[in-house]
Parts: sequence; C-alpha cells; structure tokens
Amino acid sequence: MQLVVSDTKADLGRRAARDGAALIRQALADRGSANVIVATGASQFEMLGELVKADGIAWDKITFFHLDEYVGIPITHPASFRLYLWQRFVSKLPLPPRDFHYIDGTGNPAAEAKRVGDIIRRHPIDVAFVGVGENAHLAFNDPPADFDTDEPYLVVELDEACRKQQMGEGWFPTLADVPRQAISMSCRQIMKSRAIVVSVPDRRKAKAVAGAVDGPVTPQVPSSILQRHERTTIYLDRESASLLKQPPAVAKG
Repeated sequence: MQLVVSDTKADLGRRAARDGAALIRQALADRGSANVIVATGASQFEMLGELVKADGIAWDKITFFHLDEYVGIPITHPASFRLYLWQRFVSKLPLPPRDFHYIDGTGNPAAEAKRVGDIIRRHPIDVAFVGVGENAHLAFNDPPADFDTDEPYLVVELDEACRKQQMGEGWFPTLADVPRQAISMSCRQIMKSRAIVVSVPDRRKAKAVAGAVDGPVTPQVPSSILQRHERTTIYLDRESASLLKQPPAVAKG
C-alpha cells in the first residue's frame, strides 16, 4: 500500500485521475483492452471530473463495472448510483465504453448479484477506483465485513453509520429514506484487481483512514484489507490524513 497526500481535495482528484489513467493506458497497451471498476459517492467527484478528460485512452475498448447500488432505488432517484455514473462519468466520455455493467437493485437482489457476478468472473480487473466510507467500509461492505466469501457481489445490510453518511452527503432527506440493503462488490473481488486507486478526501474520513492504514487488518475496519494489496495507492488530502501516525509529506507536482 502506498499513500499520497495532496494539499487540497482538487489536487487529490487530479493526482488520482492522472495515475489511474496511466494504469488504464498501460493495460490497453499490454492487452488491447481493459476492465475497470468505478466507484460513486462524494469522494469521487473531483477524481471522475478529471478522469473523463484524460488523453490517450481508447474508452471504446474498456469494459466497466459498477461497485454497488441500493436495493429498491430506481435509476430516476437522485441517489441512484446508476444515475450518478451516467451523469458524472459515462455521458462525459469522448467515446462510449465497450460495455458498462450497471447493477440494477430494483428487481430480485440475489439474482442481480449473481448476474453481475457471473459477468465479472470473465473479466479480470485491471484498475479499481474505490473510496473509503466514514465507517471504513469498502464499497458497501460495512463492518464486520465478509473477508472470506469468493462471491463477486453480495446482498448486504447497511449499518446506521453508513446510512447516516448517505443522508449527511445530501443523497436522502431523512435517515428513514435511506435503504437498508444494497448490492455490493465483495472485498475479495475488489482485491483481485491488478491495481487499486483509492480516493479519500475530507476530515470526516480521517478516523477511517487511520484505522485502515495504521490499524490491524480486521473485518471491523473493512478497508484495512487494502494493506494486503501490493498495488494499492490511497490518495488523501491534508484533512483525511490528519490522524495518521506518520503522514507522508504533501506531494508536489
């Protein structure tokens, strides 16, 4: 695991997008195509805004996968991650991707988890863009996370801390409006990615970052599993890095 600290959230987004784009270009050069995971949420705004502007990427040779989606939320809902990904990413690409495997949480969630799981098994992931939740969740794997299952996607229960974060970020008007279940990529599936780019801005994430980086690897801190991945880079700003025992120097350039 490598840590990169930027001066501001905007710098964090530019750096994560620049390095992630380089990983995508390398995958395209090596294999002629690429498979990429894209995350959602407020932590990804700056990174995705920069990634869509990256030069030299044959987007039409890339197959994308969606990290997670709420159960029971239609694509027209303002909190829908399918809507988010279309508005903030796919519709802004200069070329349509080869494919984008969205998760649809409006039908049978177990059947949908199996459907997208069967697809991703056939597509080894080159780059995963992910975030870390306020409760240290990875995707929607809230503590205690399942580190053992080999299923690519799971139907999970959302804990109160996670649901409060979704409300606090403005996606839902009240806690009662936040769904209690989601379909989430599993921790082990994320860890199968050749490279992982983690964008984590803001002071409210500092405790989760410290637990993930400085603490033991434990299902109680789901994102701590990233310590076991050699090609993970976590991009932080001064605020999110503020509780680390030994924060790296702020990156330049």
